[in-house]
Amino acid sequence: MKTPTAAEIRELFVRFFEERGHRRVPSSSLVPQNDPTLLFTNAGMVQFKDVFTGREKRDYSRATTAQKCVRAGGKHNDLENVGFTARHHTFFEMLGNFSFGDYFKKDAIAWGWEFVTSPKWLGLPKDRLAATVFAGEGTLPWDEEAYGLWKAQGVPEERIHKLGAKDNFWAMGDTGPCGPCSEIHFFQGNDIPCAEEKAGRKCEGVACDCDRWLEIWNLVFMQFERSQDGGLTPLPKPSIDTGAGLERMASVAQGKRSNYDTDLFQTIIGAIAKLAGKRYGEKDDDDSVSMRVIADHARATTFLVGDGVLPSNEGRGYVLRRIMRRAIRHGKRLGLEKPFLADVCRVVIAEMGQAYPEIRENEAFITKVAQQEEESFRRTLDKGLAILEAEMRKVGIPDAVAMGKPATPPPAKAARPVIDGKVAFQLYDTFGFPLDLTRVIAAERGFDVDEQGFDRHMAEQRARSEWKGSGEQAVGDLQKAIAGDIGEVKFLGYEVTKATAEVKALLANGARVAKARKGDAVEVVTAATPFYGESGGQVGDVGTITGLGGLRIRVDDAQRPVPGLITHVGEVLEGELAVGDRVELAVDEARRDLIRANHSATHLLQFALRETLGEHVKQAGSVVAPDYLRFDFSHFQPLATEELKKIERRVNELVRENAETETAVLELEKARQAGAMMIFGEKYGDVVRVVRIGPSKELCGGTHVRRTGDIAYFKIDSEESIAAGVRRIVALTGPKAVEASQREADELRQAAQLLKAGALEVAQKIEQAQRRMKDLERALEEAKSKVATAQSGDLAAQAKDVGGGAKVLAAKVQGDGKSLRELADKLRDKLGRGVVALGAEQDGKAILLVAVTKDLTSKVKAGDLVKEAAKLVGGSGGGKPDMAQAGGSDPAGLEKALAKVTELAASALG
Repeated sequence: MKTPTAAEIRELFVRFFEERGHRRVPSSSLVPQNDPTLLFTNAGMVQFKDVFTGREKRDYSRATTAQKCVRAGGKHNDLENVGFTARHHTFFEMLGNFSFGDYFKKDAIAWGWEFVTSPKWLGLPKDRLAATVFAGEGTLPWDEEAYGLWKAQGVPEERIHKLGAKDNFWAMGDTGPCGPCSEIHFFQGNDIPCAEEKAGRKCEGVACDCDRWLEIWNLVFMQFERSQDGGLTPLPKPSIDTGAGLERMASVAQGKRSNYDTDLFQTIIGAIAKLAGKRYGEKDDDDSVSMRVIADHARATTFLVGDGVLPSNEGRGYVLRRIMRRAIRHGKRLGLEKPFLADVCRVVIAEMGQAYPEIRENEAFITKVAQQEEESFRRTLDKGLAILEAEMRKVGIPDAVAMGKPATPPPAKAARPVIDGKVAFQLYDTFGFPLDLTRVIAAERGFDVDEQGFDRHMAEQRARSEWKGSGEQAVGDLQKAIAGDIGEVKFLGYEVTKATAEVKALLANGARVAKARKGDAVEVVTAATPFYGESGGQVGDVGTITGLGGLRIRVDDAQRPVPGLITHVGEVLEGELAVGDRVELAVDEARRDLIRANHSATHLLQFALRETLGEHVKQAGSVVAPDYLRFDFSHFQPLATEELKKIERRVNELVRENAETETAVLELEKARQAGAMMIFGEKYGDVVRVVRIGPSKELCGGTHVRRTGDIAYFKIDSEESIAAGVRRIVALTGPKAVEASQREADELRQAAQLLKAGALEVAQKIEQAQRRMKDLERALEEAKSKVATAQSGDLAAQAKDVGGGAKVLAAKVQGDGKSLRELADKLRDKLGRGVVALGAEQDGKAILLVAVTKDLTSKVKAGDLVKEAAKLVGGSGGGKPDMAQAGGSDPAGLEKALAKVTELAASALG
């Protein structure tokens, strides 16, 4: 059998299980849906979590996937090890086969063994394989069944190993589904170093952390339900969740000791080596480590940005930024002084775009984000490194090696000097250095970092690297249970806004009930509905539900808490409602029409943005409401006035074309091939709805106008930045756009009347008035200066001689802080040697200013004088030795304050 490529292994795996009745399910987004507690999708089962618990039902009971995963933050964080080991990655692919209450251990074990060993499939030698089973622990029984099933496959007893709960028992949480695991391990060879043997102990074989026996497949048998007291109850429908890392599969199938030496990485690493003019070696030299880091991080960057994650200073974006900046720094260590990350991302896309077409479709955006982030970080990197270098020289070893190269040998742990936490925080806050980057650079030089000090300085800011939830609303268990009980609610709203349907479920005041009465806050679920449940940025419909016996419910919102479920949220105003009743549902049609216009306008706006600004523009969020639309999109600089005008004109051109809206229901892949736009991170089913509005073609489940002319008029209200690389346009359509235009016209007419000008002359008149104002301000300053000069001559004559050729002048004058400073300068020049103290009252406050000629500042300081004088006007102040200023709340004390300055200055100088 020829050596398979990773792409061939991926396809072989999925096809193997397809032939055994499994549904091929596309990889879900790296941003988990309906799970705000999870940072990234980190396992194949994430998208099926609710299916396993019974909260969600699908039309298949077997599935197989190649799932993209990231582990780089929170609990699952492999970032520090990436590049230094053979197996750690931030981004990886997990091959999986799943049974939702269908087959169980017998088939899962037989199929796993067949795929791994059969010459038709992976064809690994059986004599290099071993299996593990759960050995039992405490009250948990050992998995005798799995042991017998492995024996039935012909695995010798001596290669079926029993492991404890740490390795071979899985649980979704402290309570809930759980069960034993069983693994397949591949023997790589005893020549691989083992830390246990180096320490004089025996290698533990499959239980050892060394890579002599490499786990390549994990089968989870969801067999029990764990209760609060720890008791285990057999599940009525036990399930299967398996995971086989593609990177590991490829390494053993291709005879490689490191994942980085497989074809998944070698093309990418080759491109990096060419850019750097370096040679990649399989050993852990600095250059090879850096190439592995960049290869891994470029894959993570490509897929995270491709799923809509953008670098930022919090949450998922912060983790992405850490990954990107770590790659950029390793590029600098390779001597790459020009931006390179976007080029490496292009290689990733070329290598993996066929398996994951979303990255190919978003190539322009992905590379733009990579370019932008690298350029931004490079501008601050050198400054940050200089600060860190200075700190190291200050506290550390004077003859340290050049920045970025490890000390040889590094100082012992106990003797390491420490980088101040305040400096680490400054590097983070000002120069964008994640703490772990500072830690890595410091460790390379033999330094530690005062992380507690760093944390103190971060106390007023949200911890960046620890995921605490996305802020999304978690879906309630009651709604999930209802969805599992009744199935999908049929949406009728594309065709009608009124319908009759049966009530299938009912929540009143937060509890599931059979009946609701007047005054109850309810969520009503019907078999079908014309109400659009909020999703895809479009707000939910409002309206009424009526029925027999005078039933009347005000519907304040329609929600879609679970895929396929639409709930009507509102209040029972009259009568009673029971499950099983037939009711009349009526949407507020006038409001729906406004929403339709705004939703269709977002499609035309996205088309105009891409046409005007470039194909890197992607939707990054939206709100479609009756009174406005909000559209967030990827772009990296403010839009010029002419660009905004061009976009607005283009949308209105498309509106006037009055093109008919066309919809089609297609298989996802056919829709993709037809060029339909897809939204970042959106989870699509196998069959999708394609909406064509003029030249725009998008996947969309929302409601739309029948013809573009129904939008009537489109007007951009505002454009602003909301995050790095993301901008927001708020726009209006139809009557709201007309109202806004009329308000602006009214304001313009009023301004014209005040300026005594025509409406089209307002800007010209304002410009003339501004020029006139500047001329007047300049003339006023000149007049003040002349007055100050004249005043200085009169005041200088009032100076008192205090001996030694020095004089003191204290006087109350008129003016503000600026004019007092100018006057004090002139008086100081006229005195030649002495002290000037001026006081003034402005807006009910006292101002004090003291100036000292430079030759006297060793004897008397302006700051000391003004500080004492300020106490007499109820204030405080300070400044330089030759000039200082103070303010106070009591101008009545100015005479005493000036006298105090004279007294103190005379005493000091006399």
